[in-house]
Amino acid sequence: MRRMSKKQQINDNEESVLKKSMYTGFIGGIVFSLIASAMYYFNFLEVHPKAYLLTSWVSNAWTDTWLGIFITTILAGVVSLLVAFLYYLLFKKIKYMWMGIIYGFILWALLFLLFRPIFSDIPSVMEWSLNTWVTTICLFILYGTFIGYSISYDYMDSKQTEDMIKKS
Repeated sequence: MRRMSKKQQINDNEESVLKKSMYTGFIGGIVFSLIASAMYYFNFLEVHPKAYLLTSWVSNAWTDTWLGIFITTILAGVVSLLVAFLYYLLFKKIKYMWMGIIYGFILWALLFLLFRPIFSDIPSVMEWSLNTWVTTICLFILYGTFIGYSISYDYMDSKQTEDMIKKS
């Protein structure tokens, strides 16, 4: 059996962190999209997540069925890959939970304030109820914390593994 060089082990370790980050992003997008759908169902949110990811672009009747929710959930996972990759590139070395919280709030502000003109059929943030404000901000903070802390933890763990490989 052939033994890998230390350099190859370190490269594999770095690739593993990126793969875990992408997996974390996809799962995070799916889970938090489902949570947002449930919050809409229980009237904590005034706008369904599919309004941003699906019905802004497609206006067919099937978007109001379970298939619309399913495709919205998958789209959220795919979009979340980009969000996780950005966190990986910019903030992976920050090991504190606060960066994830700030990242989640930044994502909220980008989506609901900066990108708002793209979604013209959705009410503006100023027209939302207090429930929707609090729920969306909390949901995005939790999402950012999940993405951020998971990626940072994997990165720090890989650095410890890399140090052990270098010492051996």
